[in-house]
Amino acid sequence: MKTLFIVNAPPYGTEYAYNALRLAVALAARPDNQVRLFLLGDGAACAKSGQKVPEGYYNIQTMLERVAQAAPQSVGVCGACMKARGIEASELVPGAHQGTLAELAGWTEWADKVLVF
Repeated sequence: MKTLFIVNAPPYGTEYAYNALRLAVALAARPDNQVRLFLLGDGAACAKSGQKVPEGYYNIQTMLERVAQAAPQSVGVCGACMKARGIEASELVPGAHQGTLAELAGWTEWADKVLVF
């Protein structure tokens, strides 16, 4: 199964991004599954490297890196959303890349299922 996750939620303040990444990691670990993740709007901040969170709190950066390791070239971040939030491509977590809506459109056609958080 091919699943596209679209995350609009910020990395912290809600658990939408956290739950999206938990499910993405779980699906990517299963045989015959392919996962892609596209971060839009406030979700672009999920891909900002150097996140420092309180001890014992989940770290979105670490979770996102797990998805990127399980599925190389599968984490895209909306370029316009990055620009609006002052995030440079050089600041993205390893495995994430600056993406476009054209890329998201292609990924949407590729996917059997699209999940939006």
